[in-house]
Amino acid sequence: MAPRFSGRTAVAACALALALTGGAVVTGGSGGGGPDPAPAAVAPAAPPPGPGLGSAGLDRGVRALQSRLRSQPKDFTAWATLGTAYVEQARTLGDPSRYAEAQRALDRSLKLRPDGNDAALAGRAALAAARHDFRGALRDARRALAVNPYGERALAVRIDALVELGRYADAARAADEADARRPGVPVFTRFSYVRELRGDVTGARRVLEQALAGSSASGDVAYVTTALGQLAWRQGDVKGAMKWCGRALRADAGSVAALECRGRARAGKGDLAGAVRDLRDVVARYPLPGPLVALGELYDARGESKAAREQYGLVAAWTRLARANGVDVDLDTALAAADHGDRAAALRAARAEWGRRHTVHTADALAWALHVNGRDAQALRYARFATRTGFPDASFFYHRGSSRGARSGGSGWAARSA
Repeated sequence: MAPRFSGRTAVAACALALALTGGAVVTGGSGGGGPDPAPAAVAPAAPPPGPGLGSAGLDRGVRALQSRLRSQPKDFTAWATLGTAYVEQARTLGDPSRYAEAQRALDRSLKLRPDGNDAALAGRAALAAARHDFRGALRDARRALAVNPYGERALAVRIDALVELGRYADAARAADEADARRPGVPVFTRFSYVRELRGDVTGARRVLEQALAGSSASGDVAYVTTALGQLAWRQGDVKGAMKWCGRALRADAGSVAALECRGRARAGKGDLAGAVRDLRDVVARYPLPGPLVALGELYDARGESKAAREQYGLVAAWTRLARANGVDVDLDTALAAADHGDRAAALRAARAEWGRRHTVHTADALAWALHVNGRDAQALRYARFATRTGFPDASFFYHRGSSRGARSGGSGWAARSA
């Protein structure tokens, strides 16, 4: 079933937007706990949580909630909202140390109101997803939906968790249900992504274009056009990525995801100087493995090896910090280390992640780690798994071609061209 678009603008506000007017229950807001899309080297399987407050508005909201809780420490709704806001702060700042604060706030909310507290359960689901505990995210999202079947955040996190667990048919059904219950930009983008995962690029694009036609708020426009740009980029359509991500930045000049998308597209068209400028801005605000590795590779391409090594070192520092704060970083480690670190460690991490979940992304990571370790016969098996759904990510087909080319004695580039 295709998403139903009402005449009203689909506005997906961050959970904090409600808190700013007095700490109301979080029933709306952006869903999911996954990060903004980080292309190429470290690419999450899910779209970003959704448009929300900028970091300045988020910080103000957190301070307002903290002030309220000093005078009203038994306000379970405010604790749930604060916990969810900390998850959002961790995402927007690339700072996993906020997850411990989120955990404490959400636990406090559930201690004060253990039954019927869907806001805290949805927040806990988002936190679990952010830590890459997708089974826990699915469990808590379902518990939240048992209390409030129309909770937008829980509906979105449920889709994300099913996608990240490789349960694509279940994710499609969850997207249909979310669309029927709570149509809006976070659901529409997830609906589109599930279609893309199953090889329906035309359908995925059509859903996003319909969502864009029904959007007027600048945050919504930037969010949807960024998704369209990333869809183009995954297919190797540099011109399309430039067009859509440029439009996103015209709608919201502060969109980090759109800036990263444009930076990668600039690199794809050979504008390395422009790409470096964009990626420098991204990592200054959003120092996650994907953009850090991308910037390092741009420096390498320009012969600036010292600057490149600095970026790869920051990836290692981030993974240590994330692991210390309960984040499963094996997929990030596998992808970054395969090309720019300890290849044996990359293979160990990829195998560990494959042991937890069988997705096209974990299969691709394992295939590439096997390939760089010279195990192309095994790599080809996983590369075929990664491309079996028809998901049109150009890098997946390059990795598959590289493994096949190495097995036949040819180069990966030759195999890709063939």
